[in-house]
This record gives sequence, C-alpha cells and structure tokens, in this order.
Amino acid sequence: MSVGVVGAGRVGPALAAALRLAGHRPVAASGVSDASRGRAAELLPGVPLVDPAEVLARSELVLLTVPDDALPDLVSGLARTGAVRPGQLVAHTSGRFGISVLEPALRAGALPLALHPVMTFTGTAVDVQRLAGCAFGVTAPQELRLAAEALVIEMGGEPEWVAEEARPLYHAALAIGANHLVTLVNQSMDLLRATGVQAPDRMLGPLLGAALDNALRSGDAALTGPVARGDAGTVAAHVEELRRSAPETVAGYLAMARATADRALAHGLLRPEPAEALLDVLAAAGAPGGPPGDGSSGGAGPAGGTPQTPGDDPGNGPDEGPGEGRDGEAGA
Repeated sequence: MSVGVVGAGRVGPALAAALRLAGHRPVAASGVSDASRGRAAELLPGVPLVDPAEVLARSELVLLTVPDDALPDLVSGLARTGAVRPGQLVAHTSGRFGISVLEPALRAGALPLALHPVMTFTGTAVDVQRLAGCAFGVTAPQELRLAAEALVIEMGGEPEWVAEEARPLYHAALAIGANHLVTLVNQSMDLLRATGVQAPDRMLGPLLGAALDNALRSGDAALTGPVARGDAGTVAAHVEELRRSAPETVAGYLAMARATADRALAHGLLRPEPAEALLDVLAAAGAPGGPPGDGSSGGAGPAGGTPQTPGDDPGNGPDEGPGEGRDGEAGA
C-alpha cells in the first residue's frame, strides 16, 4: 500500500519507516522546516517532499502527523480543496482527538482512523526500533477496526481501543504521566545541581527507576517519603528552603504534596493525626498573601492549519502521549 506523510516531524517519518519494513511503500511526505526535511531524508530516503495535496494524490494511506491544534483546520482545508479521495485511508496520530475530527474527510469518502503511538519520539532511527511493543491508542469505526489493528501491528505496536468520548481523558492521563514527569525530573536535577551535585542524572537514575517500577507494580502502596509518612516538619522545611532558593518550584511542590497526601490517606498509608498537621502546613504555605514564589504561569500559544503543512508533528505520545514532545506532541 502506498503511504504518504503530512507533517514530517518526529513521528510521521518514523511510522512510515516502520510501515516500509512491513512491506508498504512510502511515496511522498510534506514538511516546512529544515529539521523536518532532514528527518524525512534520514528516515525516508528517496521519498520526495511535496505539498500536502500532492501527498494525498499519491497515497492510499495518509498519515496526518501535525500538532493537535492544527489538525482540525488541516483536515477541513484538505477536504474543502478536494484533495481527499473516496476510499482513501486517512489516519491521524493525535492523542487528543478520535475520528470525529476527520468528519470533513469522511464526508469526502475517506476511511478515518485515529492511531496514537504512546511514546516520545526523538526524530531519529531509534524511534522505529522503539515502536516494538509500543501501545497505540486506537479509535476507528467498527468496520475499520481490523484495518486499524493490522496497521498498528505492522508497525510493531499493540492496539489499545479508546472510545471517541474518552480521548480527551486518555490524552490528559498520558500528559500527566509522561510530559509532567519530564518537568518534575528536570526541576529535581536543577535543585541538585544547586546543592553542588556534579551528576544529578546518575544520582536520580536508580531512584527514579525504582520509584517508577514500584508505582507500576504496586500502585499507591509504592508511596514513600515525608508526605506519605506525615512528616509535617520536614515538608515545612522543604517549602521554606524552596521559597528561598527556587521560588518557581513552590507551587508545583505544594500541588504534588497535596495530591500525594490525598492518595496516601485514601490508601491508609497516612494516619489521620499526622495528616492533620501536614495539611495545615500545606494550607498555610499556599494561603493568599504568603511569601513570593507560590504562583506559577504558563500557557500555550495559538495554532492553526491550512492545506499547507501547518507545522511538524507533535511528539507524545505523549500528547503527546502520553503521545510529547512530537516536534510540533501525544505524546504523550
């Protein structure tokens, strides 16, 4: 089957390369940045870079691997300009959306699939190897379930069916588990560097590996540390030092401490008496008018899409995820 990629970011070329190994024929790709063109050249040698409409004209299976926010406008634009053909398989890799976002293409006669790889991508050949055993969040019409499953298996993945209405929650879960984890790990490494630790990655590696393994195996029973024990004095000392040394981390610390306390209480790890003192510390630390540093800011810029490639594909599986980032981003 001929395969085309619209959005030659980190994900699209890797998936097309995996399909090539399974006997399919990547025939065209589109990309707007020098980086995306370089990835296409590395992972899909000999495949021409053309505009999105030409990708669809050459392909029986089209992979739309663009940022989540750009996908609706891209699909609408391609359908409006007549680029979509009846009987053409049109698959996107967004974690957020199911097949409803492909409705304009469906009206033009396309066969819609949502195939979200639950993995982070680097944009290199190693991604093709990592697809082996990778879960894919799949949404498809009943009559296309076998086709969707076959494509995922051919790429080396394992299909996990996700209902249309569950896609936003599914994607949020992956973002929490993978995208936010990266932020927490890097904050931790920054703080360790500030204490003089020369190789925070080597220090954290065994600890984080064990914590992740324990969490996946044992759930909330794996909770440890001062919050799960109810060590209110230690938590207060943490907050005081973070306010002084790294005030931008206080809001995240307090939010995670509250969430950890709630789960430890629910699981019976944290007794009511120490929990009361702990929650008092957290409430006082987060009270309005407290010392500077317990606020946070952030946001996402606008995105759009047209029949021209709107950007490189998002990275998560991770969203992302838990389709991150995907060079747009699941990601997660």
